[in-house]
Amino acid sequence: MSALSVKVREKRQLLGPRLRDPFEEVGDIVILTGKTIVSAVRPPYPYGDELVDQCIRALRVCFFPLVITMACVAYAAPGLQAANFLTLFGALDRMGGLFMLAVVREFAPFICAIVVAGAAGTAITADLGARKIREELDALQVLGVDPVKNLVVPRFLALIAITALFDVFAIVFGVTGGLIATWVNHARIEPFFATFWTSSSTTDLWGSVLKCTIFGGVTSIICCYKGMTVSGGAAGVGRAVNQAIVMVFLSIGVVNYVFTQTLLATHPEINLIR
Repeated sequence: MSALSVKVREKRQLLGPRLRDPFEEVGDIVILTGKTIVSAVRPPYPYGDELVDQCIRALRVCFFPLVITMACVAYAAPGLQAANFLTLFGALDRMGGLFMLAVVREFAPFICAIVVAGAAGTAITADLGARKIREELDALQVLGVDPVKNLVVPRFLALIAITALFDVFAIVFGVTGGLIATWVNHARIEPFFATFWTSSSTTDLWGSVLKCTIFGGVTSIICCYKGMTVSGGAAGVGRAVNQAIVMVFLSIGVVNYVFTQTLLATHPEINLIR
């Protein structure tokens, strides 16, 4: 065998695991998702206390950052910037319709996903990663306790419920940012609400909440998976947290594109801007 063939084989052996790992991780995440959904609906349900505890923790670490971030982003991006643009055409009264499209459909679910992933998702990965390093997860399996049902399911259900709740708050405070931007530009509030309600529909509302709920489920599954597959001690926990956040953000982008295109295709009436 020539020296060139040996070098090519060595390079292939080095690159092979790196090329396979992402696909293996995606497959493992899909399997974990299926196990989590089945465990959530199949009795018994021993995770009640853990579910309440996870909901309280997520509320505690995410609510204030979500409110501040949503109000500031809505005031600065679609608020002041759009107001300056609409003022050029004398159409500042269309601010309400713009906020219907920007905040309800996109900004509110996206900001919710970012805040929940950055605060609650990292905490989940670090918590499960530390338990993995201390071999607590192995001890649970030896005792006959299912880690998926007792650890993953309550976190999955908690983030789904919390992100759906947070989406409502994000919409409220995002619209508040638009009202402040309208007031700063010395415009009347009545046209804002008139165009907002004219452009809104129940499809926009449930679509926003459903999208945010899916974001919560994706965040919880990825963070739980990365936490339960940690290796390498304390340094491995830190790497798992970083990898989880990167994977969550990429997944949110993909899910957002697929969900938005599907919603627009199945409900063409919301394409009309009134």
